[in-house]
Amino acid sequence: MNIFKISVLLTPALLIFSCQPVDPTDPHEEELITTLQIDLDAGSVVHVLNYQDLDGDGGNAPILSLDTLLANTTYSGSIRLFNESETPSEELTAEVFDESEEHQFFFSTSGNSSFAYGDQDNNGFPVGLAFELVTGEAGSEILSVTLRHQPDKGASGVSDGDITNAGGETDIEVLFDVIIE
Repeated sequence: MNIFKISVLLTPALLIFSCQPVDPTDPHEEELITTLQIDLDAGSVVHVLNYQDLDGDGGNAPILSLDTLLANTTYSGSIRLFNESETPSEELTAEVFDESEEHQFFFSTSGNSSFAYGDQDNNGFPVGLAFELVTGEAGSEILSVTLRHQPDKGASGVSDGDITNAGGETDIEVLFDVIIE
């Protein structure tokens, strides 16, 4: 009778554990992005904008490294992403590129600079790891860079970089307060 009680108690436990996936790792699990680096190449000079928040939301304030940009200049831009909370740090740029159908960067400015996408996913929709930035007149501007996970790339305006109808979840959003001379 004791064996019967034990088997009655163990059977549900075995069934529960046997239904668990062998490898619970989700291949599309969102990664922690602690660092966003933007390289802006104007031909003879490269400017770097860097955002780093090693402890994630809350805790210590992020560290922003800015560079003064040239007025009325066309920059070829590229974005690199890292998780530096791990040792060794992990670059996430290739992962975002590999999952480009599920990601899109959105750019905006408080001034008269403009952005244009320089790359596309396999369906012809923009990604934003590569882009062009054309600065306006001298002054200060806030450049906003937002990475959305699973945006509705077919929604109105999204292909043109309008985040309004994008949906999805924000993976990272950074505001760079830059000086344009």
